[in-house]
Amino acid sequence: MEQVKGFLRRKNIVFSARRYGIDALGAMAQGLFCSLLIGTILNTVGSQFHIGFLTAQVVTINKVGYTIGGMASFMSGAAMAVAIGYALQAPPMVLFSLATVGYACNALGGAGGPLAVLFVAIIATECGKAVSKETKVDILVTPIVTILVGFGAAWFIAPPIGAAASAFGQLIMRATLLQPFWMGILVSVLVGVALTLPISSAAICSVLGLTGLAGGAAVAGCCAQMVGFAVMSFRENGWGGLVSQGLGTSMLQMPNIVKNPRIWIAPTAASAITGPIATCLFKLEMNGAAINSGMGTCGLCGQLGVWTGWMSPSETALANGAAAIAPTAMDWAGLLLISFILPALLCPLINALCRKAGWVKVGDLTLS
Repeated sequence: MEQVKGFLRRKNIVFSARRYGIDALGAMAQGLFCSLLIGTILNTVGSQFHIGFLTAQVVTINKVGYTIGGMASFMSGAAMAVAIGYALQAPPMVLFSLATVGYACNALGGAGGPLAVLFVAIIATECGKAVSKETKVDILVTPIVTILVGFGAAWFIAPPIGAAASAFGQLIMRATLLQPFWMGILVSVLVGVALTLPISSAAICSVLGLTGLAGGAAVAGCCAQMVGFAVMSFRENGWGGLVSQGLGTSMLQMPNIVKNPRIWIAPTAASAITGPIATCLFKLEMNGAAINSGMGTCGLCGQLGVWTGWMSPSETALANGAAAIAPTAMDWAGLLLISFILPALLCPLINALCRKAGWVKVGDLTLS
């Protein structure tokens, strides 16, 4: 047993919830961001503003033409797998081999491809790390083992994992349609909390394929956390804190939440309010790439997702019955209120009540 532990330690193979559930999941979201999300944005900007080089088909594969954005989205599986390998500190030969594994796994996983890639890339990475530099023909052994293990795992587990993730996402979206008030609260609060925790709300939304009303509720929850923390901590953190939390991430407040969990009351309560307002009053749907549902105001990706969904719904959204629309003044008002105005008003108000009750004190929200 000690020999096994020593071998795993030497190979930097660590079986832990943090490494797989936080580091790998967060990296997967970054891979998705740099491929699927950026590709969607480039395609939408190109088509809406008639930018020739963004709308031109630059590559043809199997008689299918791809734009620059389309090609970026096409490579999302490879990008996710390489990002996961990087988070797991894979050696170069393993890391480069994961591009093939990720592409194949994402294709086999269908609508739930991202979740399948997460599991398969972890398995392939750890097996590749185990054999890396153990033979004199490492340049052959390491990529062969990584690719074969990855393909084998993908072949067996990607389709059922993808089907399960897709079915669960469909269940959430249908439940939101049937019970927009209660599910609006539930989805908004849970996804918002996930955004602030050191896990990836973006990856979760992408894995589940959350679009439509459920995606809108998720956007509301994320914005309540980011804008809420940014505005209600302005006294302590000033403009730098406003930008870093409002356009970056509310995760910066996690050390303060650990010290005093009650500072989380205001943004979480705000998300419970804005979620059903989004689903019931404004019928806010997020029909862009599902990853946008978990981005909030980070780089304004949540808002870009809603806009792209209006103009050109993603494949996932189209499969769920979405259609392009011409946004009305009500649509724009809902987006602005849910994303910025209501969180900026509600969170400081609720937090003032918490301060009055002695639950939150001056300095509790100061970023280190």
